[in-house]
Amino acid sequence: MKRIIQKVAVLGSGIMGSRIACHLANVGIESLLLDIVPKEVTPAEEAKGLTLKDKSVRNRIVNDALQSTLKSNPSPIYSKSFSSRITTGNFDDDFEKIKDADWIIEVVVERLDIKKIIFDKVERFRKPGSLVSSNTSGIPIQLMSAGRSDDFRKHFLGTHFFNPPRYLQLLEIIPTVDTDPEITAFFLEFGDKFLGKTTVLAKDTPAFIANRVGIYAIMELFHQVKEMGLSVEEVDKLTGPVIGRPKSATFRTCDVVGLDTLVHVSNGLNSALQSDERRETFALPDFIQHMIDNQWLGSKTGQGFYKKVKNEDGSSEILSLNLETLDYQSQKRAKFATLELTKTIDDVKDRFPILVKGKDKAGEFYRKSFGSLFAYVSHRIPEISDELFRIDAGMRAGFGWSHGPFEIWDAIGIEKGIELAEAGGFPVADWVKELKNNNITSFYAVEDTIQQYYDTTKKAHVPTPGMEGIVILDNLRKTKTVWKNKECEVQDLGDGILNIEFRSKMNSMGSGVLAGINKGIELAEENFRGVVIGNQGANFSVGANLAMVFMFAVEQEYDELNFAIKYFQDTMMRARYSKIPVVVAPHTMTLGGGCELTLHADAVQAAAETYTGLVEFGVGVIPGGGGTKELTRRSALRYEKDDVELNILRENFYRIAMAKVSTSAVEAFEHGYLVKGRDFISMNKARQIADAKRLAITLAEQGYVMPKKDKFKVLGQQALGMFEVGIHQMLEGGYISQHEVKMAKKLAYVMAGGDLSSPTEVSEQYLLNLEREAFLSLCTEKKTLERIQHMLQKGKPLRN
Repeated sequence: MKRIIQKVAVLGSGIMGSRIACHLANVGIESLLLDIVPKEVTPAEEAKGLTLKDKSVRNRIVNDALQSTLKSNPSPIYSKSFSSRITTGNFDDDFEKIKDADWIIEVVVERLDIKKIIFDKVERFRKPGSLVSSNTSGIPIQLMSAGRSDDFRKHFLGTHFFNPPRYLQLLEIIPTVDTDPEITAFFLEFGDKFLGKTTVLAKDTPAFIANRVGIYAIMELFHQVKEMGLSVEEVDKLTGPVIGRPKSATFRTCDVVGLDTLVHVSNGLNSALQSDERRETFALPDFIQHMIDNQWLGSKTGQGFYKKVKNEDGSSEILSLNLETLDYQSQKRAKFATLELTKTIDDVKDRFPILVKGKDKAGEFYRKSFGSLFAYVSHRIPEISDELFRIDAGMRAGFGWSHGPFEIWDAIGIEKGIELAEAGGFPVADWVKELKNNNITSFYAVEDTIQQYYDTTKKAHVPTPGMEGIVILDNLRKTKTVWKNKECEVQDLGDGILNIEFRSKMNSMGSGVLAGINKGIELAEENFRGVVIGNQGANFSVGANLAMVFMFAVEQEYDELNFAIKYFQDTMMRARYSKIPVVVAPHTMTLGGGCELTLHADAVQAAAETYTGLVEFGVGVIPGGGGTKELTRRSALRYEKDDVELNILRENFYRIAMAKVSTSAVEAFEHGYLVKGRDFISMNKARQIADAKRLAITLAEQGYVMPKKDKFKVLGQQALGMFEVGIHQMLEGGYISQHEVKMAKKLAYVMAGGDLSSPTEVSEQYLLNLEREAFLSLCTEKKTLERIQHMLQKGKPLRN
């Protein structure tokens, strides 16, 4: 049966309910968001003469919840206009409207008795065949469907979103024994392709997959830090980006999420897991119980493992909790010799073997924590999942780990992992011990670029389900690379399409990357149909290589700098004017030069979470790789009859001057970085390269022809006058410094096309020359060099 989800009823408007409704709006789905009716009016309502009969009062809870969500930061919605896709109501007056919903999702408080009451009403009003699910994070799914009609039970399952739904990719799908397998398969595909989620099939066991493993790992760490005498700062240093985990690591994450939330799940697991071999791990250590008793829950109560205070001199300081004395103290810098050994290793998976060999406390920590984790997940097969890859997917998508437990184990080596586990007193499951007898040396394998995992029932590697149509560049690297240098690789994606992948630090665009772009296009023009420029790093690109700019400027090698900037500009123009279609696939941070490359593509296949903008003003220069030229050109092309040309130009001027970065691909369209009808969005980042490949093929098959180099109009003195007034007002108002005035005037001169007496048609090269001259002149400024040096010292990307 073909299913189309056009409308969803979201029952419960709390933190999760409102955010789920917002994410549904993000993908174009209308939703009905319902909650309870208030029991009494507020003083403000009473003063207005309102009663419990007034609609505004009856919908106050749901409306307040939604408005609070829409105001939250980071935003749960791609564009404010999308909120019109959400209709609000209440359980008493509007419940019958769920009859129009294709999917009904329950997101009320975590109490089975209340959920049963809600599902009683759902059973009364839903249309036969409509999908029903619960977002519970721990209540057994089977208990909620017990005793209901056959049609209800057939169409009912768990759909567990992680908070915040827009940003965390995990969606656990938990069928019951009565769920129609077709419904389960539908949600796995719908969540993946339409909601942009990593959908993970989970069994109906306590906390399902990600929370079961994630909470175990955190609780095991809580017990371990006391035994090893590690500080809060040391643990966060050891469990953050160095092992591919979020910057908030462990204790900062607990403060953000709320210690009470973590403890609630852990207590639930401790109670429910009577036969878990590591059940005692879920018991609370004394210091955690002390924090709960004192309401040291994290950000929500003002203190947790960290506490922000004001010193006597008025300065702010973030203190950390001493886990021995339970007093707050100034933070001490954490440093370990083992971590120093990994500083030159960019690929996280290559760090794991080094970390477990460390001879200091860090090495001991990793051996114990990884050994414990490996043993625990080995025993969860087949309890929480029949397939090991689902556990890894859950941890990556739900907890932000770059590598799941079995992937880390592979990086260290199966035999070494068994050794670590047994040394710590954590025996692994028998099926792992049997791998050696079956000549299996890894949990994962790649066969002819196809991702495979070890199937414990077939005792062999088999293709990973759900990977059809997904391109994993790491799997192509060995056999499909046609050219490479230290910063860039060109791979054959098949079907006549090449991919140009940045491999530099933070995917910054230096000479190696630029050479790769030129070479990739050259190869494609000779023997292929099109090019994709995409990667699967943490960010698409943080922009140009600032170190190179700084070096040339400090040494006053202005001819070299001029050549380097012209090479950058020429490369952008090469992307635009080639014999084959060039599709750029930006994602996450796509800043400065990364944005400029996007602006010059034939088409763009952007990930939904693309944060792009021309941010060069942040370091004291204007966009010099064609960005200033391109926004000026787009201003001219956007002009419509009876509009004021200066308005459009002014918008783009401020976009550059304010270093405006879009907060989503949708907003990138609104800002003019992406073009409607030409550029597209991939909801699921995992499918982005494949989507970009299809777009390149489409352009080629439509008979791609290189664009014609047309001239466009610049406004000269007319625009300069407008810019001068605005700059003066900003200075007088104290919004910008004298140096920023100089920067703004340089930008204005370029975007006006120079001091022309009247509007004039000019070529792209004319404006590129002005852009490059302005960029070079600003590089001679002391303030600019100071800003660049500060950025380099902090190791921060070029951003506002």
